Amino acid sequence: MSFSFSPGIGPRSAVSEFGQAAAQEGRFFDKSVVGAMLAFVRPYWRKMLLAVGCMILATGFTLVAPYLIKEAIDQHIAAGDASGLARLALLIALCYLGLYLATAGQEYLLGWTSERVLADVREKLFRHLQALSLSYHDRTIVGVTVSHVINDVAVINTLLTQGFISLLGDLLVLVGIVAIMLSMSARLALLTFTVLPLMMLATYLFSRSARGAFRLTRKRVAALVGNLAENINGMRVIQAFAQEATAEERFDEVNDANRQAHIEAIRLSYIFLPTIEFLAVLSTAIVLYAGGRAVAANEVTLGVMVAFMAYVTRFFQPIQELSRIYTTMQSAMAGGEQVLRLLNTPPEVVDAATAANMPPFTGAVTFDGVSFRYRDDSPEVLHNVQLAIQPGQTVALVGPTGAGKTTIASLVLRFYDASGGCVAIDGIDVRAVRQASLRRHFGLVPQDPFLFAGTIADNIRFGRMDAPLEEVIAAARLANADDFIRALPDGYDTRILEGAVNLSVGQRQLLCIARAALLDPRILILDEATASVDTVTEVLIQRALDRLMAGRTAIVVAHRLSTIRNADVIYVIQNGRIVEQGPHGDLIARSGLYRELYQKQFLHTEKPPGGSEPPGG
Repeated sequence: MSFSFSPGIGPRSAVSEFGQAAAQEGRFFDKSVVGAMLAFVRPYWRKMLLAVGCMILATGFTLVAPYLIKEAIDQHIAAGDASGLARLALLIALCYLGLYLATAGQEYLLGWTSERVLADVREKLFRHLQALSLSYHDRTIVGVTVSHVINDVAVINTLLTQGFISLLGDLLVLVGIVAIMLSMSARLALLTFTVLPLMMLATYLFSRSARGAFRLTRKRVAALVGNLAENINGMRVIQAFAQEATAEERFDEVNDANRQAHIEAIRLSYIFLPTIEFLAVLSTAIVLYAGGRAVAANEVTLGVMVAFMAYVTRFFQPIQELSRIYTTMQSAMAGGEQVLRLLNTPPEVVDAATAANMPPFTGAVTFDGVSFRYRDDSPEVLHNVQLAIQPGQTVALVGPTGAGKTTIASLVLRFYDASGGCVAIDGIDVRAVRQASLRRHFGLVPQDPFLFAGTIADNIRFGRMDAPLEEVIAAARLANADDFIRALPDGYDTRILEGAVNLSVGQRQLLCIARAALLDPRILILDEATASVDTVTEVLIQRALDRLMAGRTAIVVAHRLSTIRNADVIYVIQNGRIVEQGPHGDLIARSGLYRELYQKQFLHTEKPPGGSEPPGG
């Protein structure tokens, strides 16, 4: 198990009060989800208010234009009033120009707000993900989290910044059209509305099936992204074991499930939308027939008939748009549940309200009766651990795989909190200080060296972004990395590609050592720092580590024999308990677990000093 960097700073979730309600599924409209998400729109209320104003103007122009056409036909065309017709034609043109400008303004304002809300929500999620404890990241598939941050946020944003404004505009258009149609001809208006009960029935039937369908699509998308991320990360292993076909079969299963879920959602939409369009055409035909007869009987004017046709067309456009908004809302409610569930996941390691900054310390580390379990329902992995590390000591933690070595080091860094007992530094409980102030005094060299995309200099500076280049170079020299860095075409400005594929594992590890050295840490943690490198590189790394550990408290997790031999104290861990402790020579002299591990794991790769076998070997 290797460490990953996790700064323990993050904002308190502003939507925690919505956690319980957000988890309730099966709602068409979940006010808790919408209310929590609207909090992200609130900072841009002025832009949204302007967008609403543009929407109202556009609605007014939409309603006025057909009425002006009616007036042109009845008052001017019928009377042969060319000058009056010209004035009214100009007014109609200005009306459509106003409609264009109002609509363009609305779209611009909504687009502007949309992009900022999208960025804000994703920033909030990212900060929260950094605040979450490593236990969350241990049990959560990376791709699923990525899907929540990218896909679910996008669909919620569409609803918040555009859907609700469109919904309000459509409702205003509907109300206005109904009022105008009733004022012009109540009989024709009522005939137009005869299809509304059928529309309401179609909407009800669609909504019953759509809720589950759109929720399933969000889950299937998350599963697909998770599977894809896993396969990309594991491509080396897939190809090494020639398991491309197996990986493809598994991906096809997830991909097919995603396809089926989306097909079902699309099928429902494509049944519902044509149904609404058919009913709109049916209503138009009714108006055309009944209105034509009314014009022939002089019950209404031709202008009223033409205006009615225009209003009927516009009457069903908002209804069709409302159905699309409904589809978006279904998807947004499902996505919102996932986003809120993530935002309301509390960090398991938090700073106490009374936590202070960690004062300067000498580096004494003590475990006093420490027990630990990763979850409340999981078994203990550490049992009543007692250990004491003096300032400046090098301590090695060895033992079988899964014994609890890395867990002990993780508790010192406070990646997790002890379930029982106390972890203290210079007598200060690590839970009594702020996580960030505590970790600033640590240097970590992980087993799997992780570098970020960027320059070599920026990666060495990662713990001290303001460090001058001279100090970066000094840290690289201490880590034996300066020579290979200068041999690169761009030296310290060489860009590291994603995954650091343009560097060897040994070079990555040397950069990680330089990164730790630049911090000048009081306590150094080495997690099998030479486990994945060749013998020549190991010598370079070991020399760098020896210089780095000098004068510092160092905790070495399952390091190779050379470091273990030189450790001041070796703690042998088995099944979450310390079963032996002492320097290398004393432990070898005993017939215990360390000697057994030494013989099994180290004897064949490295002989003791002088080439002699261990006693009894």
